[in-house]
Amino acid sequence: MSVLLSELKDGVLTLTLNRPEAINAFNTAMLQGLAQAMREAAENQDVRVVLIRGAGRGFCSGQDLREFEGQTISYKAHLKNYAGAIAGIATLDKPVIAAIHGAAAGAGLSLALACDLRLAASDAVLTTGFSRIALIPDAGMNYHLPRIVGQAKAFELMALSPRLNAEQALELGLVNRVIPGERFAEEVEKLALELAQGPTRTFGLIKQALRKSATSSLEEMLEVEAELQELAGQSQDHKEGIAAFYEKRAPRFIGR
Repeated sequence: MSVLLSELKDGVLTLTLNRPEAINAFNTAMLQGLAQAMREAAENQDVRVVLIRGAGRGFCSGQDLREFEGQTISYKAHLKNYAGAIAGIATLDKPVIAAIHGAAAGAGLSLALACDLRLAASDAVLTTGFSRIALIPDAGMNYHLPRIVGQAKAFELMALSPRLNAEQALELGLVNRVIPGERFAEEVEKLALELAQGPTRTFGLIKQALRKSATSSLEEMLEVEAELQELAGQSQDHKEGIAAFYEKRAPRFIGR
């Protein structure tokens, strides 16, 4: 059975982490599959949104330590597998949604933080986890977490590794929405379809601008905005948006 399931429907590429017996803990095959899926999503114009979810009772419990049981592990070498997956998600010029139910722990939380939107079921539990086995956070957590919650709160979450419920995670800005469990699948699909019907190229340009803003001055960002707006203004969707505005109707975006 594949450790990563893939389904493309109505512009939404759903990737399901599929190791439910291990709460979808990462192994090398899953990480390499995620990286490959991101490369293919970038090339496939039919993919307009990526949705990442977990099979069974949780999102992802982090690295499966049993994969290396009895071995001497080189973390530096193994983290190259994470780099491909995490960078692929963060730099994909299409929206990526994490649908979190149950546990999102360790590198599983890192995966969620790399996504553009995080939707949490009411039963979600988030924790950094790494310090509990005397490791530093990895898989991009040191990049994404302080940008979301700030340096001091990031250190607290990393060092003390509290278990945060969905409402606590929402208060900190770690998730965008909390959805009751009985409506979770329906609401996740609804948002994914809404984004899939939007101006995909524009969403990608928004992601580019936000990535650059982290290390740019105001003057630099004004220039970046001008360059990216020029590209947005040349898109078919912009022309459709203008036409729909004047015709007083809903736009029909094609993602180009």
